Amino acid sequence: MSSGSIYVSPDEKFHGSSPQWWYEKFWTEARPTRLRRRRWITGIGAVAGALLAIRFSLPLVLMAPLGAAAAAGGDLLFSWWDHERTAVWRGKRRGEVRTGRLLRRGLTKYGYSVLDGRAVPGEASIDHLVIGPGGVWIVDNEAWGPDVHIAQFGGKLFFDEKNGSAVAKGLTDAAAAMAGLLSRESGIDVEIQPVLAVHGGKLFTAGRPRVVVAEGLVLAYPRTVSRVLRGSGHAGYSEEQVELLSRTAARILRRIF
Repeated sequence: MSSGSIYVSPDEKFHGSSPQWWYEKFWTEARPTRLRRRRWITGIGAVAGALLAIRFSLPLVLMAPLGAAAAAGGDLLFSWWDHERTAVWRGKRRGEVRTGRLLRRGLTKYGYSVLDGRAVPGEASIDHLVIGPGGVWIVDNEAWGPDVHIAQFGGKLFFDEKNGSAVAKGLTDAAAAMAGLLSRESGIDVEIQPVLAVHGGKLFTAGRPRVVVAEGLVLAYPRTVSRVLRGSGHAGYSEEQVELLSRTAARILRRIF
């Protein structure tokens, strides 16, 4: 799925290059600015360390460099993360690999099973199927540019000014198809909630963790998806039911990666 970017001007001279290419170009060109900012932050850190040394009678020769190093390190970490959060959008990382790892880390110890790359034969395919005591979810992955706002207005999903109904419908239809098949094959009444792990973009919501709910779809950052699933499921499946559903899903759903 693609989306617009504030980095791409409608001017003809921008045609023929992707938003990702321009992002990398501007990031590289901004390096001198980042270094100047880091020098200022390092100086402020040194002053802060010196003030702490005076206030608490600590060694000045130790605290000033320590404050400078902490400030510079913090700014370096911030810059790295600001760039790294676009890695999936830039094609440097695979979203499904990152999300799958986070789901296992956050859910396995609570009795949840995570199946990657599954599809209803001839119909829908998704990145992850999560089955646990709280219920069943499908989790897909999509990436957007760093300044794309994702929000719901009037119950409708939007990516900047673009209507996101097609995205929501695709995942809700996939959830319904999988739920029907899994219910028939397992003998357990199953409802599946679709979730979209958002790589990049900005979820426009006042809540924490940041979650957007619109048109039957839940959107969250990959690091918060596990928490969202644990907090939203109320199915009350037993350990035996979770095992049966997991084995049934592994048997009937075609593996795609």
